[in-house]
Amino acid sequence: MRESDMAQVLTWQKSSFSGDQEGPNCLELAGSQDALLLRESDEPDTVIAATGAGLAALIRHLCP
Repeated sequence: MRESDMAQVLTWQKSSFSGDQEGPNCLELAGSQDALLLRESDEPDTVIAATGAGLAALIRHLCP
């Protein structure tokens, strides 16, 4: 599936920590059958896929 197709199929949710929910600087998260997907609202075609364990490890590393 192409990333542009994922944007139409998936339901993206904005992070509550992104500040201005209407602005372009929001982190968005969606879940697929195989991964958690992340993107910035100002670049919706750039999508990062992670496992739940991988995303949890990243968050622990960034927020000690």
